[in-house]
Amino acid sequence: MDKISLVGLTLGIAAIVVGQVLEGGHLSSLFQPTAFLIVIGGTLGAVMLQSPLRTFVDGMRMGRWVFVPPVVSPETIIEQVASWSAVARKEGLLTLENQIDALPDPFMRKGLQLLVDGVEPNRLREVLEVEIGVWEGQMRQAARIWEAAGGYAPTIGILGAVMGLIHVMENLSDPSRLGAGIAVAFVATIYGVGFANLVFIPIAKKLAAHILTLTNQREMFVDGLVGIANGDNPRIIASRMQGYVV
Repeated sequence: MDKISLVGLTLGIAAIVVGQVLEGGHLSSLFQPTAFLIVIGGTLGAVMLQSPLRTFVDGMRMGRWVFVPPVVSPETIIEQVASWSAVARKEGLLTLENQIDALPDPFMRKGLQLLVDGVEPNRLREVLEVEIGVWEGQMRQAARIWEAAGGYAPTIGILGAVMGLIHVMENLSDPSRLGAGIAVAFVATIYGVGFANLVFIPIAKKLAAHILTLTNQREMFVDGLVGIANGDNPRIIASRMQGYVV
């Protein structure tokens, strides 16, 4: 669990709520179902319109990384690659073939298979770096749906505000209905700006950071495999891979 995400979200919401109370306002005035429907529904629709289905689904699934980050274990990978290097130097690359099926990550399985097949080091790096580039591009595109939501939400909030003011203008002759229309108008703007800057954009930035970490981990793995293919000393391979660990 990423505790700083929970603390940050809680602090941001609490600051707004406490500020409302200190200003003498009522909390109930911040809860407007109509404004919420306009902002969230409109933003969701805009994001879905701009995104392919797979990208949208992947981006929504990645949202859980904000609170439950993906597993990153560089030390485990370094230890594993170093052990492969020691085995390969003693018994040959073909002895690593029985390790392939035990790997949970398809990328790691592919890399080790290429190594066992005797692919040249430069070609090995080239093939795997192409796959890393494609994977990173797909991940970043999926994460950008949250950034897009952060761009659309304030505008949709303004749209909700205008709709609320139209409702007010239509009911000038009935003062009892003016308050609700004005509330929807201003709260829709708050929702749009608030969701954009407290939720959507921060999520996009956090996902980008996780993608960078996972990409570095894959590049570290490729560097280790190339070291094995070159016949480098296991200690040299482990030391070079440590350079990727921040």
